[in-house]
Amino acid sequence: MGDKQDVMRILLVEDDPVLADGVRAGLSIAGFTVDVVSTCADARAALAGARFDALVLDLMLPDGSGLDVLGAMRAGLDATPVLLLTALDETADKVRGLDTGADDYLGKPFDLDELGARLRALARRGGGRATPRLVHGEIELDPATLSVFRCGVPVAVSRREFAVLALLVERPGMIRPKGEIEERLYGWQEDIESNTVEVYIHNLRGKLGRDLIETVRGVGYRIRGVS
Repeated sequence: MGDKQDVMRILLVEDDPVLADGVRAGLSIAGFTVDVVSTCADARAALAGARFDALVLDLMLPDGSGLDVLGAMRAGLDATPVLLLTALDETADKVRGLDTGADDYLGKPFDLDELGARLRALARRGGGRATPRLVHGEIELDPATLSVFRCGVPVAVSRREFAVLALLVERPGMIRPKGEIEERLYGWQEDIESNTVEVYIHNLRGKLGRDLIETVRGVGYRIRGVS
């Protein structure tokens, strides 16, 4: 799938609207960006039109099985991490799902905190990191609590300020275009104001130092390497 970040854009495929709304709300509070579809067909269209950091996939959908979506992804060499979220949690169901290409499996009912932790674990494994925290010089980020520390001292940031900072810290020196940052911050249902990213960058510089984040004019933003 390419680079993996703790700032995760999730595609949730779930046909129960009450459950889908609850999961989206809970994961959003935890710092994830979540888009929701309810059918196999819509899941395939979403995967063809956008890049996601993980897929949370129900098995029993109105127009087929989530395993059909998963099988097609893996056959097409799409390595996006997939967590199966389903009431079919017998051992045979788990074995079938994992052998089809799922990366993790969580039975219903489930705890939202556990779902978030499992998704963060998928991001760590995909990014080749052993530790849950992101460290860049004197800056340390904890994705589990959306906390930022500078020299060990907590720095108050908003959820989206944390998301921007984590995206930049994950790959120091890599330029992140404004459009890529916006894609991570907002789902389909959310409106994006033209200067939103600039505001978050301005706020982070004020809290963590003017020289931490560099603007590459006409291209995007990057975090400076540690000297």
